[in-house]
Amino acid sequence: MKIAVIGTGYVGLVTGVCFADLGNEVIGVDSDESKIRSLRAGQSPIYEPGLVELLSSNIRRRRIVFTTSLQDAVNRCEILFIAVGTPQDKRTGEADLSFVWEVARQLGNTIRTGQTRRIVVKSTVPVGTTESLESRIRSRLKARRVRAAVTAASNPEFLREGSAVRDFMEPDRVVIGTGDSKTRALLVSLYKPLGAPILSTDPRSSEMIKYASNALLAAKISFINEIANVCEGIGANIIDVASGVGMDKRIGAHFLSAGIGYGGSCFPKDTEALVYIAGKGGVRSQILESVVAVNKSQRRRFLDKIIRFYKGRLAGRRFGVMGLAFKPNTDDMREAPSIDIIRGLLKKGAEVVAYDPVAMDAARRVLPSAVRYAQDPYRAVDGAAAAVILTEWNEFKELDLSKVKRLLARPVIFDGRNIFPVEDMEQMGFRYISIGRRAV
Repeated sequence: MKIAVIGTGYVGLVTGVCFADLGNEVIGVDSDESKIRSLRAGQSPIYEPGLVELLSSNIRRRRIVFTTSLQDAVNRCEILFIAVGTPQDKRTGEADLSFVWEVARQLGNTIRTGQTRRIVVKSTVPVGTTESLESRIRSRLKARRVRAAVTAASNPEFLREGSAVRDFMEPDRVVIGTGDSKTRALLVSLYKPLGAPILSTDPRSSEMIKYASNALLAAKISFINEIANVCEGIGANIIDVASGVGMDKRIGAHFLSAGIGYGGSCFPKDTEALVYIAGKGGVRSQILESVVAVNKSQRRRFLDKIIRFYKGRLAGRRFGVMGLAFKPNTDDMREAPSIDIIRGLLKKGAEVVAYDPVAMDAARRVLPSAVRYAQDPYRAVDGAAAAVILTEWNEFKELDLSKVKRLLARPVIFDGRNIFPVEDMEQMGFRYISIGRRAV
């Protein structure tokens, strides 16, 4: 099939490259000329395992091309995926749909008489957006006196950063929300090679599935973090508690790792957006409000552990921070817990030397200029008062802890991701403060 993907950000690029790898002809569209030039050269603007290899391979095979011309994409492709950003409005928590509506405007001005175009919304959008999008495009076509067949469908993404290529190629399910049988049939045919279950719904239910899925996962994270805090108070071990809870097939072990809370481009934005959506529907979502509150407080709680350890006297102390991205296998700094924790340390007068395997360039754009960066984790902790672990990269799990101990001014580690066993750290002589476990 000939497919256009409008927007070459995280979702759009992964979607376009993977569709191309399945044998489709794909056009990636973006208004950013510098990004398009980089993509044409096989350079990905994001770090995602396996993506660059697939991108280069499909460029060579001429299965994917990139352009700034929406007109060209509309002329050549019947199926047009919208994958532009829907950032959060910081005032209200709702999703900002200005990019989606701009695409709708441009499509309304671009589609020509006689064309049949299926518009598929990949972006995470509030319930009712797909219907409104179709209405806006049709209204513009009518104003232009253009006779064209336009339908819109919802097709939410369920991609995890760090494993997005695999998630696309091996999905748990594909959700298609449309009332048009021909559009549904085309999309079913497009996704059939993946061999995944396909759920057909109305557009509003499809949009809600995305929000509900992310909200439930976020709730599991906030729940286990709250249980971890209880474990600290009563002397239980959250690792054992989470293992025992996760063995229940009704619950499952995924997203039961206690830590410093979730971040990234989806969970923070989508949970708060769903709170807003619920309010517009006349419902107060007390559970989701608590999920958001617990997640925010978890970062502060971890920072407070450091402050209490030094009795509030952080001025002049240097901390070696390991991990900046909100999760491993990505360079995404959006809503990363490291941002709040590092800013909190600096505000107390501390010095910060940080290291992350891939996210330091992105971190420089969002962290205060006072932060210094090291070329490896050992240089980050050399001479530091303590090591602070904020992202659970595998590289950190394989550290030579004897070397870390020698390099630190004092053998102190604050671990926000519980990557080491307490007993091992105690035996090695570390002061080790983690999440939901006894401090040693």
